[in-house]
Amino acid sequence: MRGSNYKAIGVSGCLAAALCLGAVAPVKAGLPGLDSQGQALPSLAPMLENVTDSVVNISTRHKIDGADNPLFNDPFFRRFFGLPDPRRVEPPQALGSGVIVNADKGYVLTNAHVIQRANEIVVTLRDGRALSAKLIGVDAEADVAVVQVEADNLTDIKIADSDKLRVGDFVVAIGNPFGLTQTVTSGIVSALGRSGLGIEGYEDFIQTDASINPGNSGGPLVNLRGELVGINTAIVAPSGGNVGIGFAIPSNMAVELMNQLVEYGEVRRGRLGIGTQTLTPELAQAFGFKWQEGALISGMEQESAAANAGLQVGDLVVAVEGRAIKDTAGLRNAIGLVRAGESVPMTVIRDGKKMTLNVLIADPASEQFVGEELSARLTGVTFGAIRRESPLYGEVDGLQVLDVRAGTQAWAAGLKKDDVLIAVNQHPVGSKDGLAKALKGKRHGVTLTVRRGNRVLFVLL
Repeated sequence: MRGSNYKAIGVSGCLAAALCLGAVAPVKAGLPGLDSQGQALPSLAPMLENVTDSVVNISTRHKIDGADNPLFNDPFFRRFFGLPDPRRVEPPQALGSGVIVNADKGYVLTNAHVIQRANEIVVTLRDGRALSAKLIGVDAEADVAVVQVEADNLTDIKIADSDKLRVGDFVVAIGNPFGLTQTVTSGIVSALGRSGLGIEGYEDFIQTDASINPGNSGGPLVNLRGELVGINTAIVAPSGGNVGIGFAIPSNMAVELMNQLVEYGEVRRGRLGIGTQTLTPELAQAFGFKWQEGALISGMEQESAAANAGLQVGDLVVAVEGRAIKDTAGLRNAIGLVRAGESVPMTVIRDGKKMTLNVLIADPASEQFVGEELSARLTGVTFGAIRRESPLYGEVDGLQVLDVRAGTQAWAAGLKKDDVLIAVNQHPVGSKDGLAKALKGKRHGVTLTVRRGNRVLFVLL
C-alpha cells in the first residue's frame, strides 16, 4: 500500500550494538564526547552533519477539477449541496523526501510516486527555505523523478558505487516520515538485487531493515561515509506499519536514469527483441547447462537487435557488461538501463562454451499504430506496447491489442481488445517492425498467436 504517498507491498537492525564494539578506542579529536570512564562515545553525528543539508522535504498542490455538468459551475448549486469550488487548489501536502544531487544546477532526485499528478511542487530545505520546483522528468517504470530548484548555497550529496554494497553493510535512511523533518534511522543491508516484488516495472532493490515510513519515499539511503547508495521507495507492511523490510533503488540505477531524464526529459530504453525464461534446474538439465543461473533465450524477433548481434534461441545469458545475470528480471533491468543506440557486451553460454557478443540496442517500438498500415487484414486493429496494467506486462514479448473495431475482419475472426499478439505464422513479434516483417509477402491466410490471460489462442485471418 501507499500511505501518504509511500509504497508498501504487504527486524529493525541496531547499529549501536555493533558500534559499541569500538567503544574502547582511545579518545580522538572530533569524537562527540566521553563516557564516565573517559572512553570515546561512538556516534553518527559527524557524518550526518555533512549529509542532512542535502535532504529535502517535498510537498505538492493539486487542482480539484470540477465535474462536466454545468450545474457544478453554478455558485448557488455548489453552496446548496456543499460542493467544493471546481477551480480550488488544495493546500500543499507533505508527501515525501528528496535529495540534492547537483547543487550547481539545483537537481533533486526523488520517487516518481511522490510528485505524480502534481500541479505545483514545493521543495523545503533544512534551513526552512520553501522553493518552487520545476519537474525535469519522470520514469514511472523505475519510480524515479528529477525536479529542479533555483537557489544559492545548496548542498549536494556524494554518490557511492552501489555495486560495491555487501549484505551486512551498515546504512542510514534519512527523510521526513509522517511529516517529521530530518529523521534518521539506521540498519544494515539485508539483501541485494531484490526483484519480482511487483512494485515497479524495473526492480533491482536494496533491502534494508533501517526503518522506512510514510514520508521517507524519495529520501536517501547512505553508507557510513555519508554517501548516497540508494533512494528509499517501498516497505513490506502486512499490518500497515514498518516491520523492518524496506527497499531502496540502487544509486547506480537511479543516477543513470536521472542522467537520461535531465538530457531527454524521459528514459529512452532500447529493445533486444527476445523472449526469455529464468533458468531452472529442470531447464539446466534439459539443455545440458552446468550453470544454475541466467536467462534462457526462448524466442527471438527476426531482424531484431539480438538477431543482428548473433544471439540465438537456446543461448543462456549470464552477464551484461560484465555484471552477472541471475534471471529474466536481472536481464530486463540490465537492458532497461541501456540507451537505444548504444552497444553492450552480452556473455552467453552456447554448446557449453562461454562467448561475448556486442549487441547494438535497437530503438524502442512505436508506442501505438494501426494495423492497416501493415496489412488490410488488420484493418481496424490498434496495436501498442504491452501496458503496465496488463497481467502479461514483463512476462512476454509482444504487442497489445488496444482496440478492435466492430465489423472488421479481425473482429469477426475473434481478435479482442487486450489480447497480446506474440507471433505471426510462428514468427515471434514484439514491435511494429517485427510485425511488418512477419506479414511481408503473406498473400494468403495469416495465423496470429495471441495470449489472452493464461491461454494461448490462434486467430486465423
